[in-house]
Amino acid sequence: MPLVRIDLPAGKPAPYRAALMETVQSAMHAAFGVPLEERFQVVSEHGPGTLSIDPGYLGIERSSEAIIVQVTLNSGRDTATKRRLYRTLADSLHERIGLRRQDVVINFVEVERQDWSFGEGEAQLVKPDDPAA
Repeated sequence: MPLVRIDLPAGKPAPYRAALMETVQSAMHAAFGVPLEERFQVVSEHGPGTLSIDPGYLGIERSSEAIIVQVTLNSGRDTATKRRLYRTLADSLHERIGLRRQDVVINFVEVERQDWSFGEGEAQLVKPDDPAA
């Protein structure tokens, strides 16, 4: 149940955005075992002057088509698992929608189980006898 935010340049058609979202979910399923049906995603398109992605940071040449994928998830995944997601997602987006691998910026925000509420004003992921509750 990670929360995914995808920021991209404005003007992409609905099928492109849908494929982007499906590809992200499939990559998280392959790399992290996230169930395909557990989807929490926000796509934000940005017009000129509202999305800034350094075109040459770390020697990687990014185009004006670059996107940012930010994944908020429970802490605890190791570096190898995160790297698997990076590679899987970049490769899958390239194969499915033609997005250059260099144009996929991915960031994780790790939180604890008590940092989620999925409705009803409750912390569903925290057991009642948990000291964090």
